[in-house]
Amino acid sequence: MDDLHKHFRAKVLRKNFTDTKRLLWKYLRAKQMEGCKFRRQEPIGSYIVDFVCQEKRIIIEVDGGQHSVERERDSERDNWLKGQGYKVLRFWNNEVLTNTKGILEVIRDNLNHPPLPPPLKGWEKSKKTLLKVEIMDEFYRKA
Repeated sequence: MDDLHKHFRAKVLRKNFTDTKRLLWKYLRAKQMEGCKFRRQEPIGSYIVDFVCQEKRIIIEVDGGQHSVERERDSERDNWLKGQGYKVLRFWNNEVLTNTKGILEVIRDNLNHPPLPPPLKGWEKSKKTLLKVEIMDEFYRKA
Protein backbone atom coordinates (compact mmCIF):
# COMPACT_ATOMS: atom_id res chain seq x y z
CA MET A 1 0.00 0.00 0.00
CA ASP A 2 1.58 3.34 -1.04
CA ASP A 3 1.71 6.31 1.38
CA LEU A 4 -1.10 8.27 -0.27
CA HIS A 5 -3.44 5.27 -0.19
CA LYS A 6 -2.45 4.49 3.40
CA HIS A 7 -3.19 8.04 4.58
CA PHE A 8 -6.52 8.05 2.76
CA ARG A 9 -7.43 4.68 4.34
CA ALA A 10 -6.47 6.00 7.80
CA LYS A 11 -8.71 9.02 7.26
CA VAL A 12 -11.62 6.78 6.29
CA LEU A 13 -11.03 4.62 9.37
CA ARG A 14 -11.03 7.72 11.61
CA LYS A 15 -14.40 8.76 10.20
CA ASN A 16 -15.85 5.25 10.66
CA PHE A 17 -14.67 4.68 14.23
CA THR A 18 -16.35 1.81 16.07
CA ASP A 19 -18.26 2.58 19.26
CA THR A 20 -15.63 0.71 21.28
CA LYS A 21 -12.75 2.70 19.81
CA ARG A 22 -14.74 5.91 20.24
CA LEU A 23 -15.19 5.07 23.95
CA LEU A 24 -11.46 4.52 24.45
CA TRP A 25 -10.59 7.62 22.39
CA LYS A 26 -12.71 9.68 24.81
CA TYR A 27 -10.09 8.90 27.50
CA LEU A 28 -6.97 9.11 25.32
CA ARG A 29 -7.60 12.29 23.35
CA ALA A 30 -6.36 15.77 24.27
CA LYS A 31 -3.49 14.50 26.45
CA GLN A 32 -5.91 13.26 29.15
CA MET A 33 -3.91 10.10 29.84
CA GLU A 34 -0.78 11.02 31.81
CA GLY A 35 -0.33 14.11 29.62
CA CYS A 36 0.59 11.93 26.63
CA LYS A 37 -0.50 12.75 23.10
CA PHE A 38 -2.23 9.92 21.26
CA ARG A 39 -3.09 9.73 17.58
CA ARG A 40 -5.81 7.48 16.21
CA GLN A 41 -5.74 5.36 13.07
CA GLU A 42 -2.13 6.30 12.42
CA PRO A 43 -0.05 4.80 9.59
CA ILE A 44 3.21 3.19 10.77
CA GLY A 45 5.21 1.38 8.14
CA SER A 46 2.76 -0.65 6.07
CA TYR A 47 0.23 -0.82 8.94
CA ILE A 48 -2.46 1.45 10.34
CA VAL A 49 -2.63 1.23 14.14
CA ASP A 50 -5.70 2.09 16.23
CA PHE A 51 -3.91 4.40 18.70
CA VAL A 52 -0.29 5.41 19.14
CA CYS A 53 1.66 7.55 21.58
CA GLN A 54 4.88 8.34 19.72
CA GLU A 55 6.54 9.90 22.75
CA LYS A 56 6.25 6.67 24.78
CA ARG A 57 6.35 4.33 21.75
CA ILE A 58 3.12 2.60 22.78
CA ILE A 59 0.49 1.27 20.40
CA ILE A 60 -3.00 0.29 21.50
CA GLU A 61 -5.05 -2.09 19.37
CA VAL A 62 -8.73 -2.78 20.01
CA ASP A 63 -9.74 -6.05 18.39
CA GLY A 64 -13.14 -7.36 17.34
CA GLY A 65 -14.10 -10.94 16.60
CA GLN A 66 -12.33 -11.03 13.22
CA HIS A 67 -8.98 -10.96 15.02
CA SER A 68 -9.61 -14.36 16.62
CA VAL A 69 -9.02 -15.90 13.17
CA GLU A 70 -6.22 -13.47 12.19
CA ARG A 71 -3.86 -14.27 15.07
CA GLU A 72 -0.91 -15.18 12.85
CA ARG A 73 -1.23 -11.92 10.91
CA ASP A 74 -1.59 -9.93 14.15
CA SER A 75 1.47 -11.67 15.59
CA GLU A 76 3.53 -10.85 12.50
CA ARG A 77 2.36 -7.22 12.69
CA ASP A 78 3.11 -6.99 16.42
CA ASN A 79 6.61 -8.42 15.93
CA TRP A 80 7.36 -5.89 13.19
CA LEU A 81 6.10 -3.01 15.37
CA LYS A 82 8.13 -4.28 18.35
CA GLY A 83 11.16 -4.38 16.08
CA GLN A 84 10.57 -0.66 15.46
CA GLY A 85 10.69 -0.02 19.22
CA TYR A 86 6.95 0.02 20.01
CA LYS A 87 5.15 -1.80 22.77
CA VAL A 88 1.82 -3.16 21.51
CA LEU A 89 -1.13 -3.44 23.90
CA ARG A 90 -4.07 -5.49 22.55
CA PHE A 91 -7.54 -5.49 24.06
CA TRP A 92 -10.75 -7.20 22.96
CA ASN A 93 -13.79 -5.02 22.27
CA ASN A 94 -15.73 -6.62 25.12
CA GLU A 95 -12.86 -5.89 27.55
CA VAL A 96 -12.98 -2.19 26.68
CA LEU A 97 -16.77 -2.11 27.04
CA THR A 98 -17.04 -4.10 30.28
CA ASN A 99 -13.80 -3.17 32.05
CA THR A 100 -12.91 0.33 30.83
CA LYS A 101 -11.40 1.31 34.18
CA GLY A 102 -9.11 -1.75 34.19
CA ILE A 103 -8.03 -1.14 30.58
CA LEU A 104 -7.18 2.48 31.38
CA GLU A 105 -5.13 1.32 34.37
CA VAL A 106 -3.11 -1.06 32.16
CA ILE A 107 -2.50 1.73 29.66
CA ARG A 108 -1.50 4.16 32.42
CA ASP A 109 0.94 1.62 33.90
CA ASN A 110 2.56 1.11 30.49
CA LEU A 111 2.84 4.85 29.88
CA ASN A 112 4.71 5.18 33.17
CA HIS A 113 7.02 2.29 32.23
CA PRO A 114 7.70 2.60 28.48
CA PRO A 115 9.45 -0.15 26.50
CA LEU A 116 13.19 -0.27 26.07
CA PRO A 117 14.57 1.00 22.76
CA PRO A 118 15.16 -1.62 20.07
CA PRO A 119 18.46 -3.50 20.32
CA LEU A 120 21.46 -1.90 18.70
CA LYS A 121 23.01 -3.46 15.62
CA GLY A 122 25.69 -5.90 16.64
CA TRP A 123 23.93 -6.62 19.95
CA GLU A 124 24.38 -10.38 19.58
CA LYS A 125 28.16 -9.93 19.26
CA SER A 126 28.29 -7.58 22.23
CA LYS A 127 26.21 -9.82 24.54
CA LYS A 128 29.32 -11.80 25.50
CA THR A 129 31.23 -8.60 26.26
CA LEU A 130 28.33 -7.26 28.31
CA LEU A 131 28.12 -10.51 30.27
CA LYS A 132 31.87 -10.34 30.98
CA VAL A 133 31.50 -6.73 32.19
CA GLU A 134 28.58 -7.71 34.46
CA ILE A 135 30.55 -10.65 35.91
CA MET A 136 33.60 -8.44 36.53
CA ASP A 137 31.41 -5.73 38.05
CA GLU A 138 29.83 -8.30 40.41
CA PHE A 139 33.28 -9.67 41.30
CA TYR A 140 34.62 -6.23 42.27
CA ARG A 141 31.49 -5.38 44.27
CA LYS A 142 32.04 -8.50 46.40
CA ALA A 143 35.74 -7.76 46.90
